[in-house]
Amino acid sequence: MVGAASLLSLRRALTLVALLAALAVYGAAAGALPNLSEPWDVAFFALVLFPATLAVAWLLLPLAPWRGAAAVAAGLVVLAVVFRLAGLDSLFNVTKLAAIVLLGFAFLTFFQPPLGLVAVIASIIPWVDAYSVWHGPTKVVVNEHPGLFDRVAIAFRAPGESGAARLGPPDVLFFTVFLAAADLFGLRTRWTFAAMLACLGLTVVFASVFDVSGLPALPAVSLGFLAPNADILWRHYRAWRLSDARAG
Repeated sequence: MVGAASLLSLRRALTLVALLAALAVYGAAAGALPNLSEPWDVAFFALVLFPATLAVAWLLLPLAPWRGAAAVAAGLVVLAVVFRLAGLDSLFNVTKLAAIVLLGFAFLTFFQPPLGLVAVIASIIPWVDAYSVWHGPTKVVVNEHPGLFDRVAIAFRAPGESGAARLGPPDVLFFTVFLAAADLFGLRTRWTFAAMLACLGLTVVFASVFDVSGLPALPAVSLGFLAPNADILWRHYRAWRLSDARAG
């Protein structure tokens, strides 16, 4: 089995450790920072906090094919629970984030879906997520068991406030899956990462401008995967149709 240390370069590993430490410190100290107006909060989320937090997936990307990702993710879940019980919410949040990212890698490695299936999933899950957020299980959990959602979601604290914006585990999981799939299938990985972040940022802006809470995030993540790779996916689809026609 290839070890994680041999997959991550020293520079990448040190950057990851520094980023996780910075996120933990920010999460613990955010309430003591100056309280910004809503437009500045939105800009901070879209341009700083979302990219910094989800950069964890980018830095861990070389571990996507690693068979040990699931075992490490399970260990991180246990560690996250320990941090939660100890009242160390900021460490709980970053540990949970790393666990979900590794679970996304493990999902892709275990199921090994073809590119066409990944594209189909990206086309379907926005509708599933929208239904869940507005009419289905997610709405029930958020409205009737808000504490449960807060515990499992990734928190993004605004400066000077006790509350936080949150991304559910499926949002981070599929962000990771699509990023790893882009890398695995030779798509535009950097553009995919940037587009998913941009679409998430636009979702935050939309929620603020129209005063909407509880917007689904997976439409943004899926669009960020599909849009920069649309031509490649279309060529892949045409090649598949052609080979299928010849086989018939």
